[in-house]
Amino acid sequence: MLLVQYKKMTDMTVLINGEPGDQIASSDRGLQYGDGLFETIAIKNGECEHWYEHMSRLADGCQRLNIRVPNAQQLLVEAQQLCSDKALAVLKIIITRGNGGRGYRAPDRVEATRIISVHPWPSHPDENITQGIRMHLCDTLLSYQPVLAGIKHLNRLEQIIARNEWNDPGVSEGLMSDIDGNVVEGTMSNYFAVINKELVTPEILGCGVAGIMRSHIMAQAILHGISVCERKIKLDELYAADELFICNSIIGVWPVRKLADHSYKVAGEVTEQIMDGLI
Repeated sequence: MLLVQYKKMTDMTVLINGEPGDQIASSDRGLQYGDGLFETIAIKNGECEHWYEHMSRLADGCQRLNIRVPNAQQLLVEAQQLCSDKALAVLKIIITRGNGGRGYRAPDRVEATRIISVHPWPSHPDENITQGIRMHLCDTLLSYQPVLAGIKHLNRLEQIIARNEWNDPGVSEGLMSDIDGNVVEGTMSNYFAVINKELVTPEILGCGVAGIMRSHIMAQAILHGISVCERKIKLDELYAADELFICNSIIGVWPVRKLADHSYKVAGEVTEQIMDGLI
């Protein structure tokens, strides 16, 4: 069987199906068709943050794609092999349907492939938190597919195309809309807006990823007595928002100071409450 090398870097360790390695089969359906899912998890002091939430989303994705749900305890053991000595790192878990050859129809019986890798913590300027970020408004639109909405499947071409729309190092993220003009998410993040003193975030029904940090922030907001609403948001309404911030499991929360040509107040009351609650 032909093998494809899974790049191993000096600062990255990889387990494939529980064994150290740097090769997967060229017939793997994750490579052939993006037939699989992934999770990106923050490692702090050797611990996987929000582990159960990540496993819940992974299980939901596997069930929707009809991929056998991996054993969460087995994944945790393998993750700890890589991360127990890491003070700060990023863990990536990829689950593919497994080897299936050519053709869209999946084999009736196939063993899923597990690829677990640990990566250095990304370096971002402190100013992203203290002064807020600039955002690009993407031209690339998100397609409508309720079956895939919410999960982190491996098909990320829309985000890749959108991310390649800008190369200005002063722009930290891009905001994407769906085909109906609803502003849904960033290329790598979810977002929240403060509109009429209410914390609003897009509903994830037809497209987009239901981020783990997004769910955590909504829970934190309720704990702080902040009204939260999930609904459709148009660009005009977003421009009129009092505050805007983005989030994901690795960056935490970044306030937005500028989206395209529109500016926002960075040290907003609600944003500060949310950021304080995450510490």
